[in-house]
Amino acid sequence: MSALLSRRQLGRSGLTVSAVGLGCMGMSEFYGAGNDQESIRVIHRSIELGCDFLDTADMYGIGANERLVGRALADRRDRVILATKFGNVRGEDGSFKGVDGRPEYVKAACDASLRRLGVSMIDLYYQHRVDRQVPIEDTVGAMAELVKAGKVRYLGLSEASPATIRRAAQVHPIAALQTEYSLWSREPEEEILPTCRELGIGFVAYSPLGRGFLAGDFKTPEDLKKAGDNRQNFPRFQEENFFRNIPIVDKVRQLAQKKNCTPAQFALAWVLRRGRDIVPIPGTRHVKYLEENVAAAEIGFSADEIKEIDAMFPEGVASGNRYYDRAMGALNG
Repeated sequence: MSALLSRRQLGRSGLTVSAVGLGCMGMSEFYGAGNDQESIRVIHRSIELGCDFLDTADMYGIGANERLVGRALADRRDRVILATKFGNVRGEDGSFKGVDGRPEYVKAACDASLRRLGVSMIDLYYQHRVDRQVPIEDTVGAMAELVKAGKVRYLGLSEASPATIRRAAQVHPIAALQTEYSLWSREPEEEILPTCRELGIGFVAYSPLGRGFLAGDFKTPEDLKKAGDNRQNFPRFQEENFFRNIPIVDKVRQLAQKKNCTPAQFALAWVLRRGRDIVPIPGTRHVKYLEENVAAAEIGFSADEIKEIDAMFPEGVASGNRYYDRAMGALNG
């Protein structure tokens, strides 16, 4: 693979990133044990391929993921667009303490992320989840002060409702809205994407491979029964829902064969073709899958093919919610 990835601009912000980003969350937590040295190798290879949009958050590994990314970038910070997030508060034991959008917390969280990452500025700083107890104007106002202070370049939101996005954008330009989006999670198409496009906000799609399900990685729920793999707690990966969702993967596999690509590449290419303002950030801990994901940017679809795919995977096609009940309550904030 010699050709570098093409680039996309996030809305009207002026921030340009690689067409495919790299989600770093799974390197430190949630998907089973990782290997830091291999993860650093993935990050370095990603940069070599022009996949320079790296996504982390302070809650991933309770800070461990930011430290890992910081180590990987120690001698190549100027070659990446670095995004991180704040707002999901965790205890030292890993417990979830809720969401915090208070101005004083925003500033303290940013300083802590800068220290862990070992950088002087964050390129894109997201509010990870909306704090329903704090007016979004107050939270984004504090984020805007970070921009003025030179600690942050651009601002983003994650899993925010259209109304919240509009209110936030009146306080300070929002460069990106990050939300789950894939062949089996098409909810953003109804209101979120149109709102972002109206306001000139880029859309960053996380879990574009359905947390690995759409890649055909799993055959039975038992494949997830390992220590630290949080997917076994997600409704779509549990027993009856799991087997109801297998036909979705079978369809993806059949369509991928026609395109002479892998199921993961097919699912990722579909997200890429939904608009040039959309940037997917698939995560991986292996160089092989990173290279596979990057190559998906070369796969094209005709208008007729897109219509066929859309009809086969309508909104609501998946059995089960995206998250378990407590986490669902933090979405669309």
